[in-house]
Amino acid sequence: MSTEREACTPARRLPGPTDITTDAMLHNAREMPDHAAFARRTSAGWSPVSWKEFAAQATALAAGLVTAGIRPGDRVAIMSGTSYEWVRADYAIWLAGAVTVPVYETSAAAQVSWILRDSGAVAAFTADGRLQRLVMDAAPVSVRQVWRLTDVLPATDAAAAEVERRRLALTADSLATIVYTSGTTGRAKGCRLSHGNLVSAVRSVVHADGIREQVIGPHTSVLLFLPLAHILARVVQLIAVHTAVLTAHTSDLPHLSEHLGAFRPTLVLAVPRVFEKFHDRAERAAVSSGRGRLFHAAERVAIAYSRSLDGAGPRRGLRLRHRFFELTVYRRLRAALGGRVRHAVSGGAPLPTRLAHFLRGIGLTVLEGYGLTETAAGVTFNLPDAQRIGTVGRPLPGCRVRIADDGEVLVKGANVFSGYWRNDRATAEVIDESGWFHTGDLGELADGYLSITGRRKDLIVTSSGKNVAPAPIEDRVRAHQLIDQCVVVGDNRPFVTALLTIDRDALSEWRRSTGKREDANPADLVTDADLLRTVQALVDEANREVSQAESIRGFHVLSAEFTVNEELTPTEKVRRERVLTKYADVVESMYAQRSPDLGPRVQGP
Repeated sequence: MSTEREACTPARRLPGPTDITTDAMLHNAREMPDHAAFARRTSAGWSPVSWKEFAAQATALAAGLVTAGIRPGDRVAIMSGTSYEWVRADYAIWLAGAVTVPVYETSAAAQVSWILRDSGAVAAFTADGRLQRLVMDAAPVSVRQVWRLTDVLPATDAAAAEVERRRLALTADSLATIVYTSGTTGRAKGCRLSHGNLVSAVRSVVHADGIREQVIGPHTSVLLFLPLAHILARVVQLIAVHTAVLTAHTSDLPHLSEHLGAFRPTLVLAVPRVFEKFHDRAERAAVSSGRGRLFHAAERVAIAYSRSLDGAGPRRGLRLRHRFFELTVYRRLRAALGGRVRHAVSGGAPLPTRLAHFLRGIGLTVLEGYGLTETAAGVTFNLPDAQRIGTVGRPLPGCRVRIADDGEVLVKGANVFSGYWRNDRATAEVIDESGWFHTGDLGELADGYLSITGRRKDLIVTSSGKNVAPAPIEDRVRAHQLIDQCVVVGDNRPFVTALLTIDRDALSEWRRSTGKREDANPADLVTDADLLRTVQALVDEANREVSQAESIRGFHVLSAEFTVNEELTPTEKVRRERVLTKYADVVESMYAQRSPDLGPRVQGP
């Protein structure tokens, strides 16, 4: 185990006392007024919006907020999917001197009510009438007005002048946003992020080695489809504004491939689950068209080629095979992302190592990083010329990382929040007297590169005292296209078991390939003996890569899929405690049927 305890990268440009989030947008409007800032999806295609137009629209909306009675420091919520209008409202709220409170459009009424009540929001923007009614029904007394993002708010001439006065009164220490944690456990807490926190987060990425030279340039374009309520997408949008990168948005995920093909971005941002589904869809399409052997051969070569880049480089034979698959497979895979993507940013959860090598091998370098809502996203990053797949990179400029004696990852930097909103007790639990933020994640440092090995609250301790981090074995099982989710169980138990869900698209393909009835109910198929044997084989394969204490000794295939706001967060992280509570009887039955001395055994519903 590494004994390295601390790593840092010196800051290259810290925020000044008056630096705020709207500076870059107004700079672009002055210096490049007619340059395309955004592309809006219309019935006729992607329509450009210039920096001058965006600044004018955001300022007019800010004046409308002032006229409506929004005061400096007031909290204004936005509940919507990712869209141009979301960003316009965000900037308008800041221009009016107010504070943005993002709310996921998938949030349940109880969650919406809690966020509005806890933040003390006085107004809200929503995407449509349904969400408007939801907010109005859930809103506490403090919420006086609820608008749609497309509404035109009337403004007085005096309000327009007031907007600039309020903007100039803001400082780097002024509160910019309260972002509520996705809440894998317990009630969501509001993270107070200042303008300085956000500006620092942007500059730490922009001034990192190789970013401006290789990833973000004059011809860069990005299509954002992750929720802007998530801090990662929000900061990437701020980076795009800071660097004058063309940005488009969509929340229409069923038609994402069409939007990627039409807009053809050079950079994409996603959580690991999106990349997993990209791989699995490509594999299923190849198998169903009779090209499965070709795909799997291309996959092996891509992974080998990527791994060779971390050593002496590919030998001649590997280079030739890679070139062949570039012509026959890889460029077709990249075409599914629009054909021009060369870099992708991944965050929010660990990216499986094999998948990262596959993506780099097909010509898509994934820049994986690490951060939390409390750190305004990025703390570490795998930079273009400093890749170490399997880690989350080195500290970004201005960030310090320390590994505590118990393995917890601690962080310092100008991007780190000042604490939780109206929750001093929770703040004191995570920020110590020396100013270090305790992330709750477990990690290791080697040559300055951070590896996340687990989450403290997720660590399983078996009844024999063995510590098991569930993520590694879960990732290995979930790497198979047939498995949608895997939740490892075993705390205070004699051995490890797992709850599994099946990917419905992969199940359909498996059904056709095995001659099962076309009209078979997917919920009934999970009891099929052939399917359970297939699942057992892939569990056995995953077990070979971990220790005996970590190996899955039994499993249960659930008939229902996990859904957002039930078992999953809006960014598709598993709410482990909720899953274990919901399926407590299933877990008990697995252990009642098993002996720790027995080998792996198929478990079904």
